[in-house]
Amino acid sequence: MQQTTINIRPATPEDAQPLTDLAYTTFWDAFAHHPKNAPDDLNHYMRQAFNLEQIEAELADETNIFLIAEIDGKPAGYAKLIVGSIEPGTTAERPIELSRLYSHQEFLGKGVGQNLMDACFDFAKANSHDVMWLGVWEYNPRAQRFYEKNGFEIVGRHTFQLGSDPQTDLLMQRSL
Repeated sequence: MQQTTINIRPATPEDAQPLTDLAYTTFWDAFAHHPKNAPDDLNHYMRQAFNLEQIEAELADETNIFLIAEIDGKPAGYAKLIVGSIEPGTTAERPIELSRLYSHQEFLGKGVGQNLMDACFDFAKANSHDVMWLGVWEYNPRAQRFYEKNGFEIVGRHTFQLGSDPQTDLLMQRSL
């Protein structure tokens, strides 16, 4: 069996359009078919969060770190870290938030998510962060299991606003 080579690199401003496309597609694939997500709410959120101007602004903000996973030069997934972000319930001196981690459907099961997770841990440790935290939807057990496997523990809950729908995310953190 051939080993898939996954390259992880920091995103640059030139990545804005492919990152926008990847973010939109991966979020849609992850959540569009869940019965708890109303199409209008999902579409409203996605139009705001995953348009070119928004992604360009996020890339320009030095507190946002985007990592892109590529297979054969093709975007396969991405992660977004936010330096210094903290949520009530998390305990850290130098926190970093794992805001997004998504793999393209085409590459699920190929190690993209784990490679991105490892690269996020490497970045956080290299920059002296003591805790990584994230919010994961209460109805996303697959992601919850992935994060638990990577040492995250539930420390609370917060609201994630999807259009007009206030959803509950589990807050998880891991010491680094």
